[in-house]
Parts: sequence; C-alpha cells; structure tokens
Amino acid sequence: MKHYEVEILDAKTREKLCFLDKVEPNATITDIKNMFNKSHPEWYPARQSLRLDPKGRSLKDEDILQNLPVGTTATLYFRDLGAQISWVTVFLTEYAGPLIIYLLFYFRVPFIYGHKYDFITSQHSVVHLACICHSFHYIKRLLETLFVHRFSHGTMPLRNIFKNCMYYWGFAAWMAYYINHPLYTPPVFGEDQVKLAVAIFLFCQLGNFSIHIALRNLRPAGSKTRKIPFPTRNPFTWLFLLVSCPNYTYEVGSWIGFAIMTQCLPVALFSLVGFIQMTIWAKGKHRSYLKEFKDYPPLRSPIVPFIL
Repeated sequence: MKHYEVEILDAKTREKLCFLDKVEPNATITDIKNMFNKSHPEWYPARQSLRLDPKGRSLKDEDILQNLPVGTTATLYFRDLGAQISWVTVFLTEYAGPLIIYLLFYFRVPFIYGHKYDFITSQHSVVHLACICHSFHYIKRLLETLFVHRFSHGTMPLRNIFKNCMYYWGFAAWMAYYINHPLYTPPVFGEDQVKLAVAIFLFCQLGNFSIHIALRNLRPAGSKTRKIPFPTRNPFTWLFLLVSCPNYTYEVGSWIGFAIMTQCLPVALFSLVGFIQMTIWAKGKHRSYLKEFKDYPPLRSPIVPFIL
C-alpha cells in the first residue's frame, strides 16, 4: 500500500507549517487536521480550514485523501478560522436572552418604567397573552436546540455569538419595552384581531416544529448526510411541495402573527428584518439543493411559494 506525504502551508504567507509522512491513503481531512494539531496545539481541528488552493473552498472533514486531485505528495493550504464556539452554546445563549429580557419588562422590575409601576401587572389581557406567546416561542427554540436539531457543523466563529446576541437581545428589549409599557394601547380591532393573530401564531409554531422534526429524521445521529426533504403524513410538512425552507416560512408567519396581536412597530420591524435574513438563508439552501441534487423538485421556491 502506497502512503502519502502531506505538506501544509500557510495560505497567506506560503510558509511551511507542517510535513506529514506516511499518511494512509484512506485518511480523511479530519485525520489530517488531528495530525496537524499535534504539531500545532493552538490550532485545534475546528479552528482549521484546509484547502487545495490558497483562495479555494475549504475541504470537507469527510473528504478522503486518495480521492482528492493530488499526487502522492499533497500540498494543502491552511487558514485559521479563529476561536470557535459550539452551535449549541450559541443557540442556547441567543435564545435564553430574549426569554429572560422580555420577562423583566413584563414583570416591570424597578428602574424600567418608574417606581409607581414597579411589579404592577398590565390591565390589558393581550399583554399577558403576548408574554405567553413570546415565552413559548423561545422555550420551544431552547428545547429544539437540546433535543431536535442536528448540526452539520459543530462550531462557528466565537465573534458570531456577540453579533447574534445583539440582534436577538436588542430586539427583545425593544419589543418588550413598548408592549409592556404602562401607556400601551391594545389593538384597534380588539379581541377579534387578537384571536386571529393567536391562531396564526400557533399554526405557524406547530408548522415550524413539524418541519424541524422532519429535517431531523432525514439525518441519522452523528452523520452529515444530506437528502432531499419531502412531505410526510404530517399536513404541516406539505409545504415542502412548494418551498425549500418551510421552517423559515412558518417562522416568519409566527412573527407576523405576533405583530398583528400586539400591533407594535418594533415587532413589525423585527419581522421584516428576520424575513430579509431568512430569505437570504433560504436562497442559499435552495441553490445548494439544486446544485447537489439533479432530481430536485423544480416547482419549489426558496421561502415564499411561486414568488421568492
């Protein structure tokens, strides 16, 4: 059996960082990262990006050395991805924040609205309903992070946690301040508007959860296998017939329902910004599906049926 020699260079300076001798032909990129880590402990595997070209794409961890377009002496280029943090930690942090922050405003803790309003609950039932819905949403997200989601990548750059938390925590505080404000006024159309909004919110929350379960069942535990998602017997998954990312469609729908329920401008703006971001993600996933699967259903749109 022939063995490979692997030379690892810095992608920016072309400086030789490591030379690996007698590497098995069936070694994966993960194996090579672990070997490289032994000589450079400061660059743990999750922090490494190895590529065939200095400006090319990162090789996948599961790529096998002998299947790459290299000779028996392979040259790989290294880039430092920076300090990494697990996706689970990021999700738990960014979702726990809004849950706690909103409740601080709901219970009107001191120094928010003034002494005479400390711990005095609102007289409007929609305020209490909004708190229940908001709390339900983020508790659901926390539980899904712990028990449902299977991540294709174990980590992300540490800096992302600050950006993500500023977005989620900041909007949560802004929304909660106005919804729980002593001068808050209920929706114009009263209970009918609130009932319609709650129905939209709950419908979309159930739909979002159903899609997450369907996506989870596509990927065996511990694998990075990708398959085309199709509708199941659950009617909420039938949206897969029309869009590639119905979880985003339902997520946006939930926040539209919450905006109608509270009739609050910061909620509407949060919904709009979220829709824009999720559209970008959905288009990216849609392109990825089309590129990876030649038999991908042509009728599907990224996030909004027939439109977007």
